[in-house]
Amino acid sequence: MNVENQKTNYPALYTLITVFFFWGFIAAGNSIFIPFCKSYFSLDQFQSQLVDFAFYTAYYIGALLLFAFGNMSGKDIVGKWGYKKSIVYGLLFSALGAGAMIAAVEANLYVGMLVGLFIVALGFSLQQTAANPFAVLLGDPKTGASRVNLGGGINSFGTTIGPLIIGVALFGTTASITDEQIKALELSKVVILYACVGFLFVAAAALFYFSKKVPSGISDEPIEKANKALTTLVVMTILLAACFVPIFKTYQTDTTTFDVVQMQALEQYRMNWLMGALVVVIGGILFSYASAQKKSEGWGAMKYPQLVLGMLAIFTYVGVEVAIGSNLGELLKLDEFGSLQSSDIAPYISMYWGSLMIGRWAGAISVFNLKGMKKTIALIVVPLIAFGIILGANVFLGKDMTPLYYYVFCVLIQIGAFFLSKDKPAKTLMIFGSFGIIAMVVGLSTTSTLAIYAFLAGGLACSIMWPSIFSLSIIGLGKYTSQGSAFLIMMILGGGIIPPIQGKLSDIIGIHQSYIIAVVCFGYLTLFAFLVKGLLKKQNIDVDAIEVEGSH
Repeated sequence: MNVENQKTNYPALYTLITVFFFWGFIAAGNSIFIPFCKSYFSLDQFQSQLVDFAFYTAYYIGALLLFAFGNMSGKDIVGKWGYKKSIVYGLLFSALGAGAMIAAVEANLYVGMLVGLFIVALGFSLQQTAANPFAVLLGDPKTGASRVNLGGGINSFGTTIGPLIIGVALFGTTASITDEQIKALELSKVVILYACVGFLFVAAAALFYFSKKVPSGISDEPIEKANKALTTLVVMTILLAACFVPIFKTYQTDTTTFDVVQMQALEQYRMNWLMGALVVVIGGILFSYASAQKKSEGWGAMKYPQLVLGMLAIFTYVGVEVAIGSNLGELLKLDEFGSLQSSDIAPYISMYWGSLMIGRWAGAISVFNLKGMKKTIALIVVPLIAFGIILGANVFLGKDMTPLYYYVFCVLIQIGAFFLSKDKPAKTLMIFGSFGIIAMVVGLSTTSTLAIYAFLAGGLACSIMWPSIFSLSIIGLGKYTSQGSAFLIMMILGGGIIPPIQGKLSDIIGIHQSYIIAVVCFGYLTLFAFLVKGLLKKQNIDVDAIEVEGSH
């Protein structure tokens, strides 16, 4: 059969995109779970951000384990199992995590919930490693990007309704609930929620396993070994663990008799270790690249500067995307931001993650090869339709969306940015990175509705960054492309490091001022676009000829 003329396997594709939905639903729902846990378990902002630490660190650990096993065997583990079985295994592992969450909720144990979320995300890591290449396999390779983008659109829909459903599960549909009332809530609805989620994981796994229309997706292609890179990543992991252990130990300290000076010293101590973790990641990646330049043998894809800078960009991108949403609930509790209760923030969290859906739907228009006026109309109409869906979903669940109607003006600004970027990844990243910087500066400089809109617009800025960073990072890698992609997936770790750093910074200087972290992150992402354009030009690669593919 000529692969160029291969018809899309739609039954298998529709089955596959269910897992994309799960990723978005759970990940965005964490933004509601974080303020709930902070109130219910009487945590500080850093401790509440451990939800993100557990969830996104699992992606890193999962990708690292797959890379390590593959490096030792010389075969891609996921390809050897087959994409179909790998997704089944990942779904069952996530179901196990849902069971652990239920056990932790019954035991009223915060640490147990973190373990449960870690296991869920570990399953997601395996699913994500298999799902993207599997989507390409289910039809003509030339239209592979459109199938991946379809999955990304479904993922974004999950991020939009996830906060709403989890908000209803935690707080019900009644009037506002104070933080003190949250402490007295029964968690039976959370048990029901994760029982349903666990059942859906198992049902999806069964659907995959027993479906004869879903191919096995086995690949026996050998992988390029990179023993030195693996050793460095293992050492980085050990050092990261060493940085977080002292932080966790200090939370066992009885601080009831501490004065202000002692508390400040303790907070600074914790912050120092968090910054140490950041240095470990950045230093480890740069050390790998510097060593690879001296002697490339054993370093694999690490010898390419675009990949190294791209790894830091993915780390930063995921970190800022998650940090803005995860700290938003605490920001909205401030008097100058509306004095909202944790039970009132779901529409805002939904709009933030929905902003990513707006951008991704607009970004997916290019795969339909629309030209002229048709493309112009689509770039205007599709984001507005997505905005309307977000409003409609919230109104359907009884939420008051009146304060967010005028957010449409931020969407119109994003539409203008799309017209300026012209589907060019480097230009897109420069424009949307600058958009993010401006939005965060406006948010830091103002309060009330204008500042809320500015911080929500961070989602619009982030929405289209993943495919741009990914395309710019792996171009020119040749036989190391698959390995480079694995390294990039590991850097989802940023979602587990940067939000806790912002959380601890907020404990020291305040939640509003802590958003300076987002300015720095968007600053690097904009800088990456400038730097990688020059680096690729030296390799005789025309950046403007690169097509933006893929979706996170």
